[in-house]
Amino acid sequence: THDGRDVRFYDDLVKGKKVLINFTYTNCTRTCPRTTENLRRVQEMLGDRIGRDIFFVSLSLDPERDTPETLRMYAAHNGARPGWTFATGRSEDIDDIRRRLGLYDSPDYTQHMGLFTFGNEAEGKWAVTYALDKPENIVFNFLRRVDPFKFERWPETPTSAAARGSDRS
Repeated sequence: THDGRDVRFYDDLVKGKKVLINFTYTNCTRTCPRTTENLRRVQEMLGDRIGRDIFFVSLSLDPERDTPETLRMYAAHNGARPGWTFATGRSEDIDDIRRRLGLYDSPDYTQHMGLFTFGNEAEGKWAVTYALDKPENIVFNFLRRVDPFKFERWPETPTSAAARGSDRS
């Protein structure tokens, strides 16, 4: 990782967590810089939840060039706070993760999909959203999926106002 830790993708970065995952590489000049900027803005919007109950994982598609030191500088440059992990690994492992997430579209990593995969792993709730969508929309879609739906149960015995239908004539 960008902070020098050896991790296992699922066991250490995903298992039991609310997580947003994206694929990037530091020398990308196309959509990756805008995608990373979007994540920075989403990080700001989610505030202190990042690193507490929500985590970001940015996986490098170019492990030969994206060393932990390169990722450390990239993370710092982009304002990544604790809870946002930039990670690298063997190309075969990264490709396997992309396949398992349904995002392996081409062996040419420069043509990767511009999507964020996110979910609440503990509850098995997963979805994707466009990486270049408005940060407000990304936050809305993310929270809608990862936070438990809150509702009030309909009372067993309706109140008198509910039983009458309406107080208006």
